[in-house]
Amino acid sequence: MSVYGYASRKDDLRSRLRKIEGQVRGLQRMVDEDKYCIDILTQVNSVTAALRAVGMGLLDDHVRHCVAESIASGEGDQKIEELMAAVGRFAGK
Repeated sequence: MSVYGYASRKDDLRSRLRKIEGQVRGLQRMVDEDKYCIDILTQVNSVTAALRAVGMGLLDDHVRHCVAESIASGEGDQKIEELMAAVGRFAGK
């Protein structure tokens, strides 16, 4: 079984994702309660920023663990290509 870079932070990651889930539910309530558009957009921005922070943390873990291990074992090219594709998707390209 592979151990991924985020394994040591799994509890923190779950906690952050549960918080984001709560924020999304809050957005649904705001829409149901006909809240002001700008207030909803402000919360959408907060959720987006929180997801980006989780994504950046996962990218950091991936580079420091998975990519570094592959490079050390002489098999880094494939992981680097995989990383660059992930960064491209993350950046919206």
